Amino acid sequence: MRIGELARLTGTTERALRYYEEQDLLRPARLPSGYRDYAPSDVETVRHVRSLLAAGLPTHLIAELLPCMVDTGDGLMPGCRSMLAPLESERDRITAAIDALTDARALLTGLIDRTPADDSEYDAWIAARDAA
Repeated sequence: MRIGELARLTGTTERALRYYEEQDLLRPARLPSGYRDYAPSDVETVRHVRSLLAAGLPTHLIAELLPCMVDTGDGLMPGCRSMLAPLESERDRITAAIDALTDARALLTGLIDRTPADDSEYDAWIAARDAA
């Protein structure tokens, strides 16, 4: 199938599919005309790639992970124990990012909570500061 058909079937863009090919996540055949020719199994591959990207995994890890992924019908499962350590490392990276975002949200919430309802409180604070 051609790239437009694969994009339509997977709900992604042709640009994304070309990127997946650049990242060695897809390997379409080439027709004599130079057009990409995708196999029917590439529909599932793209769905798996998108699922793993949504989980926060980088493409280089997805490229390593795809060959040993098993679709259980209830989601993906790594079939290679060797992938456990990189997956745990990615989970730790994401957890650290969540913690940093949680801290940033708390700081913003504090700023929002301390914002006066009107400018009179701010004006009084400026006047007091300038008088000192």
